[in-house]
Amino acid sequence: MEDLLSGLAPVPAAAAPETKEYTVSEISAEIKHCVENRFNHVRIKGEIFGCKRADSGHYYLSLKDENAIIAAVCWRGVASALKIKPEDGLEVVATGKITTFAGKSSYQLVIEQMEVSGTGALLKLLEERKKQFAAEGLFDAAHKKKIPFLPQTIGVVTSASGAVIRDIIHRVRDRFPSHILLWPTPVQGEGAAEKIAAAVKGFNALPAAGNISRPDVIIVARGGGSLEDLWPFNEEIVIRAVYDSQIPVISAVGHETDTMLIDYVSDLRAPTPTGAAEFAVPVKAEIEAGLSTSRGRLINALHRFIINYQTRIEGLGRGIPNLSQILAEYQQRLDDRSERLKLSFSNLLCQKQSLLEKNTLRPYCILNIFERNQENLKNLALRLESVSVDSVLRRGFAWVRNNRQQTIYSVSEARKSPTLEIRFADGSLTTKNMVKKNDLQGDLFDN
Repeated sequence: MEDLLSGLAPVPAAAAPETKEYTVSEISAEIKHCVENRFNHVRIKGEIFGCKRADSGHYYLSLKDENAIIAAVCWRGVASALKIKPEDGLEVVATGKITTFAGKSSYQLVIEQMEVSGTGALLKLLEERKKQFAAEGLFDAAHKKKIPFLPQTIGVVTSASGAVIRDIIHRVRDRFPSHILLWPTPVQGEGAAEKIAAAVKGFNALPAAGNISRPDVIIVARGGGSLEDLWPFNEEIVIRAVYDSQIPVISAVGHETDTMLIDYVSDLRAPTPTGAAEFAVPVKAEIEAGLSTSRGRLINALHRFIINYQTRIEGLGRGIPNLSQILAEYQQRLDDRSERLKLSFSNLLCQKQSLLEKNTLRPYCILNIFERNQENLKNLALRLESVSVDSVLRRGFAWVRNNRQQTIYSVSEARKSPTLEIRFADGSLTTKNMVKKNDLQGDLFDN
């Protein structure tokens, strides 16, 4: 057997098939073709990580779970139609296709649709934001502003094409017609939060005395929907815009059971858009009825007041004596006094006349009085004569006056007058002033 086998020639092994050779570009293209054909429509569940929005409007992010991570991109056109805004920590289900990028030997998911992976993830994120804003004091009651009783202008932030604005307009007209100013905005989808915040800020930026009336109250409203549809009203940009608003804000988002973060930061929460209109304005008919009732009560109160005071005055009047009688008594007293006064004058005249007649019968008394008064008059005349100017001049004195007929009392005064008048007992003369500093020279005097 061994000899038999040793005589046989060895059998050569089968030739291995030749392996195809690829260039880098070729193999990348093959991989791209294989991947995109195999995974051209997939749904991937994961948590958003490293999300950022480029200036172009595209979103670049990653989806991860506990073991792996995959890059993803959402182009601007798709992003604007998403019901939710991509952000870190949000668990989503992204629908799209896998594509490769040969330049980096990488692959990524091109997102065509995105939705929250159940409401639990959104509720969790909602609760985290609520705690964050509450810790900052954005929900404190101290920051709440009072809603005006009767606003002249109501600003509404909502969609211009929805039923919400029609409901608000109809309800306001039914209750108390007021001017409504609409700032139309989208109320869901990409960019809705930014436009809602811009509307609130825009109303606040209106001047008080401008061509467009500045609202006295703002209503932010939209109809019902899923949590994803209502999500713009939980965005931070909206919450801070409402908090910073100087105009009171009423939130009316969704149905009565829906509670968004805007409801906590607004000054008043309405269960529905119609309810917001009811909070904004009172019922005109009720005000008119109240005014009518108050008017009636005021008239009745005034009537009772007047009657009470009239009764009181009448009671007091009964204690006052008859005024006519009092006046008559005083008139009688006045007449009596007038008559007595006339008699007093008559009696006085009679007394003086009698006294005069008595004095006429005693002429030696009147003569004595006359002589005594005559003697007093002579004495006064002598005293007057002794102090007269002529008497003084006769005793050797002279009277010197200046050109203005003013009496000169000193040499300094005499120097100031160009002429001097000197009066003596028997006459006067006028001379030029020759008085100098240390001497007195003139026609009459020589030092």
